[in-house]
Amino acid sequence: MELSYVDFEDGIRKIDLKGRMDLEGANAIDLKFTTLTASQKHFVIVDLSGVEFIATLGIATLVRNAKAARLRSGNLVLLNPRPNVANVLQTTRIDTIVNVCWNLDDARAQVRAVGEATP
Repeated sequence: MELSYVDFEDGIRKIDLKGRMDLEGANAIDLKFTTLTASQKHFVIVDLSGVEFIATLGIATLVRNAKAARLRSGNLVLLNPRPNVANVLQTTRIDTIVNVCWNLDDARAQVRAVGEATP
C-alpha cells in the first residue's frame, strides 16, 4: 500500500492511498496515516480512487482516524472510492459514519462544513 499527501493553503490535507487495504496494506500505512490524520487539528480528504480492495482492518483504520480527527475539532472525508470499495463502505454502513464524496470540490466543502459544525 502506498501513501502520499499534499497540504493545501486553506489547511486541508489530501491523502492519496494506492493499493490494497487488507491486513498487510493497512499495517503498512497505519502509523503514518494516523500521524497525518489524528495528531492535531486537521481537515483531511482521503482519496480512495487508487484503493483496489478494502478489508475490515482497512475500514477500522479509516473509522478510527475519522473519530480521532473529530475529537481534535477536525474532520475526515473519503473521496472517490472505486465501485467495489464504495460497495463495501455502503454495505458496512461506514458511509453513515464517514462522509463519502465523489469529487474534490464537494470533498473540500464537506470536510470544512462538518468540521466547523463539530464541537
